[in-house]
Amino acid sequence: MSASHAAVSNTPELTPALAQRVHRHHVVIIGSGFGGLFAAKQLRKANVDVTLIAKTTHHLFQPLLYQVATGILSEGEIAPSTRLILKDQHNASVILGEVNAIDLENRVVTSQFLERVTETSYDSLIVAAGAGQSYFGNDHFAEYAPGMKTIDDALELRGRIIGAFDQAELATDPAEIEKLLTFVVVGAGPTGVEMAGQIAELANKTLDGTFRHIDSRSAKVILLDAAPKVLPPFADSLGQSAAKRLEKMGVDIQLGAMVTDLDAHGLTVKDSDGTVRRISAKTKVWSAGVAASPLGKTLAEQSGAEIDRAGRVLVNKDLTLPGHPEVFVVGDMMSLDKLPGVAQVAIQGGRYAARVIEDGVEAVRAGKDVPERTPFKYFDKGSMATVSRFSAVAQVGPIKITGFIAWVMWLLVHLLYIVGFRSRLTTVISWLTAFFSKGRGQLAITEQQVDARRAMFYFTGNDPVAAPEVTAPEPESATLPLQESRR
Repeated sequence: MSASHAAVSNTPELTPALAQRVHRHHVVIIGSGFGGLFAAKQLRKANVDVTLIAKTTHHLFQPLLYQVATGILSEGEIAPSTRLILKDQHNASVILGEVNAIDLENRVVTSQFLERVTETSYDSLIVAAGAGQSYFGNDHFAEYAPGMKTIDDALELRGRIIGAFDQAELATDPAEIEKLLTFVVVGAGPTGVEMAGQIAELANKTLDGTFRHIDSRSAKVILLDAAPKVLPPFADSLGQSAAKRLEKMGVDIQLGAMVTDLDAHGLTVKDSDGTVRRISAKTKVWSAGVAASPLGKTLAEQSGAEIDRAGRVLVNKDLTLPGHPEVFVVGDMMSLDKLPGVAQVAIQGGRYAARVIEDGVEAVRAGKDVPERTPFKYFDKGSMATVSRFSAVAQVGPIKITGFIAWVMWLLVHLLYIVGFRSRLTTVISWLTAFFSKGRGQLAITEQQVDARRAMFYFTGNDPVAAPEVTAPEPESATLPLQESRR
């Protein structure tokens, strides 16, 4: 090239409009549960790019997991694809992977999917990684008593419950048959009550008459809890109503009973009077406690925040970490004003964090001061728990409702928060089949569902394969106009 000719660059001039696209505010959301998904959807019209990082491909409607475990619903009805949910939200993208590190100083999130490690930078971070099952320091219980936190848990429990009846049909020893037909649910909170009620209905109605050598109605369902009442979060009268209904269905409620040991053949229980006894049972369900994601500890160590006994992070009034106004913690991971670990707290917290971020971004774009944040205020819409078909309990402020009306309310509220028209439609059809007849359409089980957990425990000691490290690509809209990025 002649020296008299200047080099020509293909790089466009950095106009203010282009600079705004290049430097769009990047919001990273960890978790695709209620808090994470509703935060992402709240930002659909915001001038930001959203990256949602989740370890599963779906958004799980966790309150209905027990219906998957007892054959009422399929997993697809309560776990639609996160990518499909956000398909038409063009400022949002999804990364599959489990977050194992957060660098608050450099604003980087590290996640891993199989052997691939991804680093994603952020301007604002919403941590909504949820909670897992807590065995109160006895994690080995999990091998024999699955919790109710994931699709895998529910499918495994379905396999164990249905499989127990099938094994009992083949057994000849009365003691073995009794052990196989004894089902113990540990924890008398909403999940435990709902699970115990549905196992009883499954045995007494759906499976009645389907076996030739056993009577499914002879199955024994035991509901255990160290607490002195059923449904501790609810008013005493509602707990008593739920207990009365369960006992009418044949459920044996044992309160003041603490599980001290648990194995493949049963569990050891210590009563409030100090008596220690043994319950022989092949199938156990654990719904006695929750523990926040380990990411809570990671955030606390870097920010100086405190964590409570359940591993939840004590956050500021605006749901942020101390010293880090760009990092929000919502849902089951945060602790504030003794708020309960329910879906509505996560939903409202996720939406609040998204609105705060959007307000700040808009203020900066307009050249104005960032508005002062108002504290997060939770609006309590009440609590509900179903006991059996046509029976539930509900508490909305001082109003307490039981029976059929509460059950209808429970149906409508849960149907409202199922994501997607198709999922709502198929759920209604499944409910009509299960509640107005003896049939249930999701009773298929496989051997892998039952044995997968034991295989995972066996391989837990293996060292993970060294994983290559990559950097997450910038969102398309950060470098291209929106219309071009979608061509």
